[in-house]
Amino acid sequence: MIFTATALPGAFVIELTRLRDDRGSFARTFCAETFAGRGLCSVYVQCSTSRSARTGTLRGMHYQEEPHAEAKLVRVTQGAIHDVVLDLRANSPTYLRWFGVDLSADNGRMIYVPEGFAHGFQTLCDDVEVFYQMSRPYVPAAARGVRWDDPAFGIVWPDTSPRVIGERDSCYPNFTA
Repeated sequence: MIFTATALPGAFVIELTRLRDDRGSFARTFCAETFAGRGLCSVYVQCSTSRSARTGTLRGMHYQEEPHAEAKLVRVTQGAIHDVVLDLRANSPTYLRWFGVDLSADNGRMIYVPEGFAHGFQTLCDDVEVFYQMSRPYVPAAARGVRWDDPAFGIVWPDTSPRVIGERDSCYPNFTA
């Protein structure tokens, strides 16, 4: 695995090192020892998948409120997305800044989302599956979100008018610090 730091401290793009032969390829997607050695979460207690049928589907921006804040490791197992992480750590030098990267089953990239970040994505094709590993269990009462198009963040999305978006994601109020 190749870890590339983003402009947001603690967030990393991770590229798989694929071993190829006549059969196809093999790649390690997680190693607790490697992650711990980099000071990243190395214990994941919950894994989930999401499937999106249509190009332009937007999911996010989601996070869990303390004390249930979670780190996430996100990768695409089918299709492609534009993935965005947003730093909501009030004491961070990159507070309210975001970073986006294209993740796909073909490019083998993953993103490590630290605690205190919101996360979301927009699908770049039909029939997309995203796989998440989370450091803490989902707690519905701690689930929070910020609006994907809030001018406080200025996130640039591939499609500025999502074709599919959940009601909850479209109704978050403007962000206030």
